[in-house]
Amino acid sequence: MSSEQVLVTGGSGFLGAHCVLALLKRGYRVRTTVRTPDRVAEVRAMMRHSELDTTDALSFATADLTADAGWADAASGCDYVLHVASPFPAALPRNEDELLIPAREGTLRVLRAARQAQVRRVVLTSSTAAVIYGHTNLDRTFTEEDWTDLNGPGVNAYTKSKTLAERAAWDFTDQENGSPELAVINPAGLLGPVLGPDLSTSLILIQRLLDRSMPALPRLSFDLIDVRDVADLHLRAMTDPAAQGERFLAVTGTPMWAAEVGRVLRDRLGARVTTRQLPDLLVRLASRADPTVRAFVPDLGNIYKTTSEKARRVLGWQPRTSEDSIIASANSLIELGVAGKSKSAA
Repeated sequence: MSSEQVLVTGGSGFLGAHCVLALLKRGYRVRTTVRTPDRVAEVRAMMRHSELDTTDALSFATADLTADAGWADAASGCDYVLHVASPFPAALPRNEDELLIPAREGTLRVLRAARQAQVRRVVLTSSTAAVIYGHTNLDRTFTEEDWTDLNGPGVNAYTKSKTLAERAAWDFTDQENGSPELAVINPAGLLGPVLGPDLSTSLILIQRLLDRSMPALPRLSFDLIDVRDVADLHLRAMTDPAAQGERFLAVTGTPMWAAEVGRVLRDRLGARVTTRQLPDLLVRLASRADPTVRAFVPDLGNIYKTTSEKARRVLGWQPRTSEDSIIASANSLIELGVAGKSKSAA
């Protein structure tokens, strides 16, 4: 076991749990935050599901992004921090501050605690949402040099929360003396094996396809990346000297239409899923009654092209294909009983 200890915020979440798992497998001591103590058993169960003995290497701290209490103790004695925790609801809230405040203020709380604990480096989980939105010219490839224009079209509360939180982190490290080093990871939509019953928002499409609860699919395109590869990129950015002060897009660079996701499940898994595409007009009509649908209406028909060239070149990162991640997601959802095999199998 390594003498180095890493704090992972939000260890009960989809990406947070995979970061904890990756660190433990590489011999680090890990402390992770949970909002309430009753989630400790849930995280330990996810690690046991992966057949990993965490008795001596994994510890917990109770802390919430909306309050100061607990963060100093959480960061104490840690060499690194992976700040993964951030709200990501399936539907946008009526009051955008429900996302903006915990994302931005929570990030600053973590950075202050890291500075106080003399942490070497913080790796912040941002998102491609802080890079690709609010632009009128989509006929280009977005890179780490791009930032979402919060005054542009199609920007919602989640997009704002990720952009403002990342901006706040960079400003903090630029302006505050004694700040830890900072690296940022900007992932696309997360897929991959599910470790527990709580699903990430990005997995809802796979679940609904397998459950055959979607008769047709909206004309949406997105880049999908495997959660295991994003966790791996966090660990690379945590220790590689070249990652200091840098952003890294965690993408495959090959966006897929929702209908293509259905075809992968049908062709490679034998799942009886729809590949039909809904007319945009019907989606817009449905959005009037369904806030989940309303969130993605501005993206209908848009293709956002991104590249992971920087992460591959600087950190030697090699992600899986989107197709492999889709199948891994589906198999784990079926295995955990979250999506019924009887409903989805041919």
